[in-house]
Amino acid sequence: MIRSLRLRLAIGASIAIGLVLLVVWLSLSRLFTDYVVGRYRTEMVTLVDTIAAQVAVRDGEIVLPREPADPRLSLPAGGRYWQITRDGRAPIRSRSLWDTVIDRDRPSAPHHLGFLEVEGPDGASVLVYQQTLTFGEGPDARRFSVAAGFARSELDDALADFHSQIRLMLVATAFVLAGAAFLQGALGLSPLVRLREQAARVRSGEEKDFGSAGPTEVQPLIAEINLLLSEREAALAQARARASDLAHGLKTPLTVLAQLAESLPQEERRIALEQVDLVRQRADRQIQAARMGVERMATTSIASLGGKLVNVLRPITAERNVVWEVEIDPSISLDLDPADLAECLGNLLDNAAKWARTRIRFSAEAADGRVRIAVGDDGPGVAEADREQVLRRGAHGEDTEGNHAANSGLGLAISADIADAYGAVLSLGQSSLGGLEAVLTFDTVGGRQRPRDPA
Repeated sequence: MIRSLRLRLAIGASIAIGLVLLVVWLSLSRLFTDYVVGRYRTEMVTLVDTIAAQVAVRDGEIVLPREPADPRLSLPAGGRYWQITRDGRAPIRSRSLWDTVIDRDRPSAPHHLGFLEVEGPDGASVLVYQQTLTFGEGPDARRFSVAAGFARSELDDALADFHSQIRLMLVATAFVLAGAAFLQGALGLSPLVRLREQAARVRSGEEKDFGSAGPTEVQPLIAEINLLLSEREAALAQARARASDLAHGLKTPLTVLAQLAESLPQEERRIALEQVDLVRQRADRQIQAARMGVERMATTSIASLGGKLVNVLRPITAERNVVWEVEIDPSISLDLDPADLAECLGNLLDNAAKWARTRIRFSAEAADGRVRIAVGDDGPGVAEADREQVLRRGAHGEDTEGNHAANSGLGLAISADIADAYGAVLSLGQSSLGGLEAVLTFDTVGGRQRPRDPA
């Protein structure tokens, strides 16, 4: 099945144009052939009538006192011929027949145009029209036949010349009609192109729906798509609300279990608290993934969002004279929920703002199908052995100076959960400024990030 509408229209137009031009070809060919044959027939009938009118009887014999004046009748193989056939007598012929005799007793082939086709001078085909007439009445009546003919090549050349010209005309017409059909297809499909552009704007979050613009024929489709988008937005809000309710509903039972575990012996308490913490982490991860499983179609500019977050945090670090270095390409954007990206980046920037001594570097770059966002500071950092651990909720480690790393709390774990839900990776390392560097890496496929299925 052909899936391309443009190709379907092109094939349909080609078939229609071909059929129409074939009918035109056959019709014009038949009309022109009938017209030309009619002209030749009229000419031959006129020649026969002219000859018959000049026939006379002398001494009981049919004679032609004066021949027609057409010069072609006087030249050997001149293209026009006549002959009078008398019973028992030699025929009277035009000079153009030369030594050829139109023998009415010799079988002749009936031509498809209504003439008799016989062999003429030099073996060329001659198309003949003849009539049998009677001169006089009673016993003195004389029967004779008059034949008039012309070279078949003359008719064939006229038809061939016409067919050649009409062929060129129809080919030119086919190109013109094909161009018109292509233009019609382009104009007819242009509303679909605009719908595709509108769909891109809806996907990027610039528009909420397709509006009401468009041809009458696609209005029902637009209405159904707008209804689908509305229902999808409602489903998104409902899913987020349920995820939030579930998160709050799990907190109390987990807290009660943690408190009950405190009364257990030390070893059992440790095991119980580890299991409670494991359930809490897995529940938080699944809730976060479920919350973002219904993906909002929005393109978020990292430079715009990051600038707003830095403007919020800059006053907090102003008293310590912390310098913010922001290096973000304005053209870089990610197709994910702005609120999710703001929460993820906000935690990283807030962590850097708390522990930076004098400088914070915030950068984003795109290369090789990936977007890399880095937040680094010149604070105490996190010891290499504890960097993976501090990405888990409630976990703490030591900084590079051996002190308790307070900047490894819940914020980094939340950012890690959000990154994981969108198929991204949050990694911690040593910043070139001396402190901690958090790096978010998004793999982009066709410019769009897809949430990872919950594990």
